[in-house]
Amino acid sequence: MDNIQPEGKKQIALNIVNAKSKHKGFGAGSIDLNNVSPVIIDGDVAVIDIGAMHAKSKVEKGIKFSMNREDVPNGRQVWVVWVAVDRTLEAQFYGGITACEMWIDTEARRGWKILAEHVNKLDAALKRKIDVAGLGAIEKSALKSLLISHNEAWWNASSDELKAALTE
Repeated sequence: MDNIQPEGKKQIALNIVNAKSKHKGFGAGSIDLNNVSPVIIDGDVAVIDIGAMHAKSKVEKGIKFSMNREDVPNGRQVWVVWVAVDRTLEAQFYGGITACEMWIDTEARRGWKILAEHVNKLDAALKRKIDVAGLGAIEKSALKSLLISHNEAWWNASSDELKAALTE
């Protein structure tokens, strides 16, 4: 299939723009996802799973998702936590952190999540918001341990608000 556009018409497409690019042309808007990573919390285990960026994390593969919670009566609660890293002149730090739930029944290959919520929480993390409402003490502890073990300097430079949110 040819992708030939009539003369004079500009093709509308998603632009992937390098962060260092000076591109300011048509359709130049972009969102830089280089500084955000998804963490999957399944029970008491937290892992960084970049596949979650496109709903292809290890726990999501092969699962058919529904927006109806009743479709997954035997599911287990799994969390996607969006972690944004920010920097100052002095150091990098964990700047934004938001959590959203999904329910997965691996045996039935069914799951529940609200994609719009996941997108909104990703956006909130990018805007340096801290929202881990819903996470229990076990999940918070697993996430805190992962963040510290991944980069203790970033943890130490993070805000007191973020540290308190994962200590409560």
